[in-house]
Amino acid sequence: MEMNISMTAILVTVIANFVLGFLWYTPLFGKAWAKEMGFDTTVKPPKGAIAKGMIIMVIGNFFLAYVFAHNMAAWSYVPGIEQTSAFQNIMMSTVFTWLGFYLPMDLSTVAWESKSWKLFGINTSYHFMMLLVASVILTLM
Repeated sequence: MEMNISMTAILVTVIANFVLGFLWYTPLFGKAWAKEMGFDTTVKPPKGAIAKGMIIMVIGNFFLAYVFAHNMAAWSYVPGIEQTSAFQNIMMSTVFTWLGFYLPMDLSTVAWESKSWKLFGINTSYHFMMLLVASVILTLM
């Protein structure tokens, strides 16, 4: 059996999640996130730091999209999965991946790194939305 993986959908997912990350951590929750992280927002980052961060984010978004696409394609081998709707597939892939892989790591930042629950909320909701965006694109494209 062959998995149907769309590289176009993966690239669209990378771009969409890059935009989501920018919006999430800049106009939507940027000030609150920076405060909770203990960053001084009056200090400008060193030259090249933003470009370096964006490049690393694109690479990370690619790994997420590529592996998540394969993970979602593997679900197509589950008996009875063809009877579920696209919405159900989107929600299952999003919720189970977030619940099993992201939420535990996000909780660890509160338990072991003494990060605030507010920061936890900002980050874990971003992780959920990132997976939801990826799941919608990878399912519908």
